[in-house]
Amino acid sequence: MLLLVSLVTLVPFLYIIAGSLASPEEVLRKTFILFPDRFDWTAYRYIFSTDTVMKSLWVSAWITVAGTAINLFMTGIMAYPLARRDLPGRRPIMFLATFTMIFSGGMIPTFLVVKSLGLIDSYWSLLIPGAISAFYLIILKNFFQQLPDGLEESAKIDGCNDFQIFYKIVVPLSKPAIATLTLFYAVAHWNSYFSAILYINDSSKWPVQVLLRQIVILSQGGIGDSAMFTDQFVVPPAVTIKMAVIVITMIPMLCIYPFIQSYFTKGIYLGSVKG
Repeated sequence: MLLLVSLVTLVPFLYIIAGSLASPEEVLRKTFILFPDRFDWTAYRYIFSTDTVMKSLWVSAWITVAGTAINLFMTGIMAYPLARRDLPGRRPIMFLATFTMIFSGGMIPTFLVVKSLGLIDSYWSLLIPGAISAFYLIILKNFFQQLPDGLEESAKIDGCNDFQIFYKIVVPLSKPAIATLTLFYAVAHWNSYFSAILYINDSSKWPVQVLLRQIVILSQGGIGDSAMFTDQFVVPPAVTIKMAVIVITMIPMLCIYPFIQSYFTKGIYLGSVKG
């Protein structure tokens, strides 16, 4: 039964991949394709005939790497002191952080704040407002709380200060939780498009998800240049181009996940045992 359910969940992926690799004639002839009659790379050749998709991929990659680094740094340096029960004002700070999970300022006030800071059309508008996730903060704080207090006491006896304890002892022991949050933050940045729609007006700065939205939802093409090919070249159907772009956007996350998967379950479990 589990094998059957797993196979069913793979059908949409196979459909998208097969549709992107099918020939234009087969796509127009068939309504549903799981295994193309022959592999045709026309859609991918057409997409990469210009640098539009590559620019968007680089933008998304930069936002993902920089945003994840900022998220982990800010979340870590806030979660560590909150994990210490002797911190003055610990409960009010945790209440304020948890409060943001239920109530937020809203889209318009957030936009006005970003605009007043001069971040419109800047990549920082996609990185700074969501630097810390309250939910992931709680997970990491709970993980830090489970580390033995004796480790910190021993480090202090050896002359370590709080920053040295954090970077040399706490962080190495928290690899499962940090790897899990890295995956969560990275996937969130890679798949994010709404913030870019609100704050990025320059189309050359669009991440790949915004470009994908333009192609899939708004049916706006212009990502390929048929003039670069011979007269016999046939521009692939719009549905094939859409599927090819979707496949391209999926590949990076599919490549990253296997390297972090071993830490994934352990990090979530250990970070959510205690409140």
